[in-house]
Order: sequence, then C-alpha cells, then structure tokens
Amino acid sequence: MKEIKFSEAILEAIDQSMQKDKSVILMGLGITDPKSIFGTTKGLLKKYGVKRVIETPTSENAVTGIALGASIKGLKPIITHQRVEFALLSMEQIINQIAKWNFMSAGKQSVPLVIRMIIGKGWGQGPQHSQSLEVLFSHIPGLKVVAPSNASDAKSLLMTSIKEKHPVIFFEHRWLHDIKGKIENKKEVKIGKAKIIKKGKDLTIVSFSEALIQVMRIYNFLKMNNVSAEIIDLRSLRPLDEKTIIKSVSKTGKIIVIDNGWTKYGIASEIISMVVEKGFKFLKSPPKKIGIENISISSSRTLAEKTYLNSKQIIHNIFKIINKNIDKKKLNEFIKKNENDHTDIPYQDFRGPF
Repeated sequence: MKEIKFSEAILEAIDQSMQKDKSVILMGLGITDPKSIFGTTKGLLKKYGVKRVIETPTSENAVTGIALGASIKGLKPIITHQRVEFALLSMEQIINQIAKWNFMSAGKQSVPLVIRMIIGKGWGQGPQHSQSLEVLFSHIPGLKVVAPSNASDAKSLLMTSIKEKHPVIFFEHRWLHDIKGKIENKKEVKIGKAKIIKKGKDLTIVSFSEALIQVMRIYNFLKMNNVSAEIIDLRSLRPLDEKTIIKSVSKTGKIIVIDNGWTKYGIASEIISMVVEKGFKFLKSPPKKIGIENISISSSRTLAEKTYLNSKQIIHNIFKIINKNIDKKKLNEFIKKNENDHTDIPYQDFRGPF
C-alpha cells in the first residue's frame, strides 16, 4: 500500500488505463494547460500524444457529441469538465443521446464513455461554480453515477468506470483533490457497492463525497460521547446499494443522511424514501436528512458560511436522533480544535481552485 493524493489517484487511473488500452482517449478544456486540471492530467499529453490527449474548444455540447460518436466507433473517451456546471451545456447529448443509445439500438450498441465532473465549493466561487448536481444525473436511466470520497476509491472506481460498457458520470469534489489516502493497486471497487467505513449500533449515517469527509472528522467526538455510529460511504449513487443501507438500518433502527448537495428532491430524499418504503418496520425514529441550505450559494463569505454544512450542525442532528444530550463545553472545545472558522474555507490540505 502507498499513500498519495486524491488527484494523483485520478492521474494514475487514467494513465494506467491508457497504457493498458489504446482505445482510451482523453478530452477536455484545460487538460493540457500547465495546471492540468488540478494535476489530474499532468504529463499525459507528452506520454500519449495529441491523438489520444485532445484539448477541446469551449463547446461542450459539440465535444460531447464527438465523444459519443467516438464511443460508438469503438473508442473509450474520458471527458473532463473543470466544473460540473460546464456539463450543463451538453445535457441534451448526455440525457437524450448517451444515456439512451443502448436502449434505442436494442442493446446492439453500447457507449463506453466516462464524463468527469468536478464540484467546486467555497472560496468565493459563487452560485454558478459551487453546485453539487449529482441528483440531476442520478435521475436518468442509462447512466451510472459514482462519487468517491478518498484516493483509493477514486483510482479503483475510475478504472472500473473506464472499463464499463455503458456511460458513467464520475463526480470529483475539488476539496478532496489534495487529501492523501492509502491505496492498494490490486483493489477493485464495483460500481453499485457501498462501503461500511465504521460499524456501529446506535444509528446509521449515510453520506458520500466531501460530505463523508465531514462526517469522518466528527467521528472521534461521537466515540468520546459513547455514540456508536455505523457510517456508510455510498461511493455509487446510481445504482444505489439499497441492500447495505437496509441491513444497517435493520440493526440500528435510526438513519441520518448527510447530503453533499441540497436536500430537497436530492440524493438524501431518495435514500430516505427507499428506507421508508422497504425498511419502515425497522425504524425506531423518523429518518433525518441534512445538507447544503436550499438556496443558491453566495460569493460572499459571510453568506456562504451560513449555507454550507458544519460539524456542529451535523453533531446536533445526530444527538437529536438518538435522543441524547450534548456536553456543550466539550462540543465547543472539539469544534475549536477541529474546524476552520469559516465553512467556505477549504481544509488545510487544500491548495486553491486553480
């Protein structure tokens, strides 16, 4: 096992996939610039040349159509967007063409295509560059959607996605890129399989992507206060690992979903709906969901910090579900020691958006 950054894990996954399979090509705006998409495409142009590492113009809809055509003809394109919002310009191609191609061809043609979408957050990026839009793509039949929270899963899931016969939307949260984690080269993660990060008996906590990191940063506080939490990292949003979630709830009787984005009509809503429908008999208290405030995120730090989740908010909701009082002094000491003064300022291992 070795320890590398999340961004380095993405780079390794692309590099090793291109090395093993000559049909894999990389496309995107900025993939060949000096910053190389936060370091995730560094050195690939020099190694594989302009025929396989293709810098594209600012024309997302056309580029996505080109990638679809290339995929139908036997190539395996990886499209990279520096922000998820850029992909909105190609929604017709993604929803009406890519997601449906296999269905409309009666299964005769598959579309092996990966679209990397990077989520921004904080640091004045404002309402148009800080949205977590996972639910938009998770709603569409024909697409698979993944959102890793750590370097190991990032590498494995991306390599698995590239091997897929069907289109995969691959979400990367910008705040994760510089966070290090241990990876094992032989490890392979299947799309559609969640992971139990911590076992527990008092309640089930379900999360994914950067929100899962926030959950893990309060784990020690929960443990110090004798709260036994079972923490599930979804990893895959479509298909959703319903079996693992229901099995956990059958044991704990309580569930809170920490969403990476807005909660109304979101991923958390879908999970809770599924739990109520299929595991209602196990519930000992109403399920709970929390996430970003349901408003557009301001560029102003004063307003933005009131929009994002914070550790105190997560802890208060957890203790409310398990009907347990919090030692406010201990909580304040923990927050002061473990959290930034502002929720829109990245972690210390964050190195800026560009």
